[in-house]
Amino acid sequence: MFDKNDPVLFIIAGAVILFVLAQSVFFLVKAWKQGKALGIDKKKLRNSVTSSAVFTVPSALSILATVIALAPALGLVIPWVRLSVIGNLMYETTAAEAAMKAFGHEGGMAVPITDPEVYAGVAWVMTLGICLSLVLLPFMAKPLHKKLLNAGKKNNEAAAPAENTEATATDKKKIKRSIGGFMDYVSPAVFIGLIGAFVARAIIGAGNEDTFGDGAGVLSVITLVVAIVSSIILDVIAKKCKLTWLEPFVMPIGMILAMVAAIIAYNVLPPEIAVLEWRG
Repeated sequence: MFDKNDPVLFIIAGAVILFVLAQSVFFLVKAWKQGKALGIDKKKLRNSVTSSAVFTVPSALSILATVIALAPALGLVIPWVRLSVIGNLMYETTAAEAAMKAFGHEGGMAVPITDPEVYAGVAWVMTLGICLSLVLLPFMAKPLHKKLLNAGKKNNEAAAPAENTEATATDKKKIKRSIGGFMDYVSPAVFIGLIGAFVARAIIGAGNEDTFGDGAGVLSVITLVVAIVSSIILDVIAKKCKLTWLEPFVMPIGMILAMVAAIIAYNVLPPEIAVLEWRG
């Protein structure tokens, strides 16, 4: 009998997580010894370790929220392992949904996978897709790093004349056309494109008529609005009050508040409204 939360899977996952933790401790010890060898003060080393540990908390909250989102269809094991090693919300969700669609699994994340072949296929797609970056990294990291450094250098050189109030329009065009200037727009554009896909699905996403929760509806819109509004409010508070420690927590807190809002709305709204969905 197939069970995606079988104890054997948890044992295997636990072994993987222990290996990752052991690797982290190993490099932490090596880094600490190297810092002492370089003559760095112990107080600075402790502050570095503490700040790094605190910085991981927002990421951990995001991972927890993603595991919860993937659990209905995939159980706890695969999302837990995937996001504890390497992965993120946008990639894991997109890869899993694409694989489910290819296998003909109806309902997306809202419907549990009961076919072991579909489960194994989704797990392979999620894993192999992200592993490509690890394979390419040893060959492409150094050349790409050099190009990015050169791009940043060219961007700084092009931006230097613009700091002068008498900079000409030609100088400003050079800045925009420089490689560094172009790179300033790439990451935000990619991020906005990915977010746009999730926003569109929450508003007009099509789903199976016989399955509740896989299409756009009242709950998906409420979740989206709460996530956006809460993130904007938290971001404004962090900037206005100069709470730099709050900035990394904006996204995970927004995700968790959105999930809580969806649960509350489902239990408070009249049933005919709470379950209302439309097919995009």
